[in-house]
Amino acid sequence: MNIVVLAGGLSTERDVSLITGKNVVNALRSIGENAHLLDVFLGFDGDPEDFFDGEQSEYITKNGIKEIDPNIEEIKKSRGGESASLFGPGVIEICKKADFVFIALHGEDGEDGKVQATFDLLRIKYTGSGCLASAMAMNKYISKQMMDAGGIKNAKYVFARKGGDIPKYKCPCVIKPTSGGSSVGISIVKNEDEYAKAVETAFIYEDEIIIEEYIEGREFSVGILGDRVLPPIEIIPKEGFYDYKNKYQEGMTIEICPAELSEADTKRLQIATKDVFDVLNLEVYGRIDFILSKDNNEFYCLEANSLPGLTSMSLLPQEAKAIGIDYPSLCKKIVELSQKKY
Repeated sequence: MNIVVLAGGLSTERDVSLITGKNVVNALRSIGENAHLLDVFLGFDGDPEDFFDGEQSEYITKNGIKEIDPNIEEIKKSRGGESASLFGPGVIEICKKADFVFIALHGEDGEDGKVQATFDLLRIKYTGSGCLASAMAMNKYISKQMMDAGGIKNAKYVFARKGGDIPKYKCPCVIKPTSGGSSVGISIVKNEDEYAKAVETAFIYEDEIIIEEYIEGREFSVGILGDRVLPPIEIIPKEGFYDYKNKYQEGMTIEICPAELSEADTKRLQIATKDVFDVLNLEVYGRIDFILSKDNNEFYCLEANSLPGLTSMSLLPQEAKAIGIDYPSLCKKIVELSQKKY
C-alpha cells in the first residue's frame, strides 16, 4: 500500500511532527508498506508521479527536537515563492495518488481539523478523527464547554480575547493559548506580579486564551486505540511542570506505565477517558490528559489530543507497549482502524 506520512507544517510543534513522521515511516516500512514522508509545507521537489518510486528522504533525521519551539518565520522563508498556502508543491497531488495518508501533524493547521476538512472535500482517505472532532478537541474553550455539557470534571476557567478586557483570576492559576499544543505558551502563575507577563506570553502564540484554576496533584495521560482504553501513564517532571522542554528532552521527566493507581482509581480514570473521547466525537485513537487533585481525589480533564505524538519520548507508544503492542503494530493498527471509516 502506498502511504503518505504527512508531517512538518507551520505549527510550534513542527519538530515534534517531523520526528513522529520519521518514526511512523520506518515502522510502516518494517511491516512491508511503501510509506514515504512528506512535509506538508515544504512539499516535494520533483514530479509527483515519481514520489512513491524514490528512496525515502533522510533530511528530517538530521535534527532532533530542540529545547524551544521552532522559528516558524525561518521555515516560511526556506520554501521561497510568494504562496501563503499550507500545502507545498505537489502535496495535494501526491496525497490524491496515495492509498492512504497517515496524518502525523501536530498543532495548528494539522490537528485542528483544517487539513482533515480539505481531505474530506477531495475524497482523500486519512488516519484519525474527522474535521469537526479534531477542531473541537484542539480548541480548549470549545472542548471545555463540551465537557461541561457532558458532566466531565475540568478546571474552572474564563476566556479572553486579545484587545478585549482581560479578567482578573485568583492566583495560582494557569494561562494558556486556546488552541496550542505541547504546552507552548503556557504559564503557571503563582502571584499577581506574574499575571500580566503570562497573559502577554500566551498572546504571542494566539489571539484567544484560557485562564483557569490551578489544580495541584498528580498528572496522568490515558490513550485510546479503537474501542480499547490503554493503561494510564503517570507524568512526573523532575522540575517545573510538563512543558515543551520536559516533554521532549530525554531524562527531564519520569514516566510510570502502568501508573501506580489502585484498581478502582484506574477504572475510574479509564471511564473518564472514554467519556471525553465520546463527548468530543473522536475516532480511531487519541490521548486524554488528567490531573488527580490532592484536595479531593477527583480526576480533572486537562485536554484531549486527537493526534498524540508518536516520537520515542511520546506517551501513547509507551501505553500501547504496556499491553504488548509494539510500535510497528501500533502504527499498523491506526491505519487499519482508520480504513474502517471508509
